[in-house]
Parts: sequence; structure tokens; C-alpha cells
Amino acid sequence: MSPAKSGSNRRGQQRRRPRRKDWSARNFTASNAGVANGLDGGVLLSTTLLVSLGVVMSYSATAPLALETPLPPLFVDHLGGLGLGLIGAGVCTTLSLRFWRAAVFPLWALGIGLLIATAFAGVEVNGAQRWLAIPGTAFQFQPVEGVKIATVLAVALVASKTDGAREIGSRQTLASIGLALPPVLLLAAQPDLGNAVLLSGIVALILFVAGAPWRLLLPTGAIAIAGASAFIASKPYALRRVSGFIDPWKDASDSGFQLIQSFVAFGNGGLYGAGVGNGLQKLHYLPEVHTDFVLALVAEELGLVGVLLVLGAFAALLVAGTRIARSAPNRFGLLLALGLTCLLTLPALVNAGVVMGVLPTKGLTLPFISYGRTSLVICLATAGMLVGITRNNWGLGSKPASTPAGDRTWR
Repeated sequence: MSPAKSGSNRRGQQRRRPRRKDWSARNFTASNAGVANGLDGGVLLSTTLLVSLGVVMSYSATAPLALETPLPPLFVDHLGGLGLGLIGAGVCTTLSLRFWRAAVFPLWALGIGLLIATAFAGVEVNGAQRWLAIPGTAFQFQPVEGVKIATVLAVALVASKTDGAREIGSRQTLASIGLALPPVLLLAAQPDLGNAVLLSGIVALILFVAGAPWRLLLPTGAIAIAGASAFIASKPYALRRVSGFIDPWKDASDSGFQLIQSFVAFGNGGLYGAGVGNGLQKLHYLPEVHTDFVLALVAEELGLVGVLLVLGAFAALLVAGTRIARSAPNRFGLLLALGLTCLLTLPALVNAGVVMGVLPTKGLTLPFISYGRTSLVICLATAGMLVGITRNNWGLGSKPASTPAGDRTWR
């Protein structure tokens, strides 16, 4: 056989040889069918639906609190938060993973600094010091909302460093836990056990997906559960919440009052609801109906259909976020998208469980729908970051940004 013919056969064999699948950005275009023009339709549609419902429910819930004005002040605040959130979301869609990689530790340090400032100079509301006022203005915000994003960014970055291995080692795992521990402890001291537990759970999920060793995850989880249990046992108000959850009718006028009124709202709503604006429980029967228990208002005025619409939108957001994570160009993008998706969907799951009596009261708002400027701004910015992970890597006709060696695959 001639050398030329032999070389031709070898080239043919090379062409027929199955190629090792590469998880780099350039090979994900076909798998990103849910994206048009760089924008993920699942995130955009579900977020738009939830924000629209939030505007309607916010007006319905706050109108009885200010009958003398055509536009309730709390509703105007909600619209202001929506405007700021849309601007933030638009900016975040344009920022690349390279930008977030560079901004991780400055944002984390800023978040810790704000939590420390809240501990010393925060505004106390209902026995919890969670708010920070901007000097010289009447504007107040909750640093915890931004701190959760900053912590997810930091943990995702550290957990993405595998030194070429498939899973992270003990050093990266301990470093990630070390980054999550300060905000969790500062949140618990406010006290804000709900967000402390939520952040701990999201960090644990990120480390699990990153392949952290079980010998470190299990003891850390056990310590966290023991700490949360000790916290609840030492706080009388927390114990009342647990007892009100276990048997709300035992103390129907105190610890079980809010949950029982939520049940009444669900019962009044039936299948199709009483109609927007026609709910009765918001007339000073159900406390915090415009914040933590807004889903009960949805149930009363829009019925089971409205509740399923809300839960379905969050389920669609979860699917879309998972798709973005699977299509990420590197491990950092994967873990970041996973954490951001959890930040938007896990609070909704917990909030729904609380309102329906499946979980004890946690004080977590329903993303996009509950009243709260800080929460709305950060939720929209989080959605923008999710879209940005897709927009800056797919569908724009630009070459994906290069990534450091050892971080081009998420395996």
C-alpha cells in the first residue's frame, strides 16, 4: 500500500472516530433551542407574568390601607421598586460572566459590610433589625437581598475551581463554607432565621452539584440543623410559630390566628375566586397580607386557578433556569445559574408552604408578587443575571469569552 493511500485511510478513520464530547461554550448552540436573539423566553415570560400579577395584587392588598387616596402610598412604592428593578434587570442582562467573576469578592465584602452596619445602625421593625436607612433620605432597604446574590456569586466562583478534576476538593469546600458562614451568622443575629436557612440550603445545593466531599457536607449540615434547632428553642416567638403551625386552632387568637385566616381566604376563593378587589380577608383580618401572605389573597380573589397560575410560573422559571445552567459555558456559569434560580424559586416554594400550612412561618416574601421594593429590585436583577448568562454566550453571533485553563468544562 502506498504511503499516500495509507495516509488517506488514516484520515478517514480519524473522521469516523467518535469525538469526545466537549462541554465548552461553542458546542452548546444547538442545545439552546429555548433562546431567541440571546434572550431566554422561559425566564422572560414567567417573570413578566409574576410581575404583572404582583402589580395587581399589590394594589388590591394596599388599597384598603389608604382609602382616602386614589393611589395607595405602598402601591406607589411598589411601582417605584418595579421601575428600579427593570433598570437593574436591563443592566444585568448586558453583563458577562467575566464581569461577575471580577466583581465577586468586592460585592461579597460590600454585603458583609452592610450587614455589619445593619447590626449597629439598622432600623428595627417588628422586633427585627433588618433595615438600613440611607442617611439624609427616607429610603430604607434590606441588605440581605443583595447579600444572598453576593454569597452565591462567591461560592459559585470558589466551587468552580477544580484544578482539572471532576469534583471540588476539601480546600474549595471549606473555603466556600467559610464564605457562607459570616452572612449566615449575621442574618441569624438580626434575627432573620428564614433567610439564614434559605442561604445555607442554596450554598449546600451548589456544593452538592459541584461534587463536594460527603465527609464535609454531612457534618456541616448536621451542625447547621443543630444550630437552627437551638435558635428556635431559645426564642419564644419562634416556638410560638412552631406551635401555631402544629396546631393553629389550639391558640386561634394568637399564634394560630394568621394561618387560620389564610385557610379562610383559600376557602372563600374556591375554584375561580371572588374577583380582583373583592377579597374580604385583606380588610384587617389577615395580617401582612400584602407581604408574606399575598398568596392567600391570590387564592381568595383568583381562586385555585390563580394559585396554580402562580405556582406554574415559578415551575417554568425553575425549568428555564435549569436549562440555562446546563447550557452554561463553564463551571462558574453552571453553579451561578443554579444558585440564581434557587434564589428565585426556593423562597416561592417556602412561602407557598407557609401560607398553606405545610411549613412553619418563616417570614419569606413571595418573589415578584409580595410588596417590598428591595425584594422586587433584587429579584428582577437576579432574573436579568440569568438572562445575561445566556445573552452573552448564545445567539448574539459573538465569540464566547475565553476562560482560564481548567475551567472550560463543567464535566
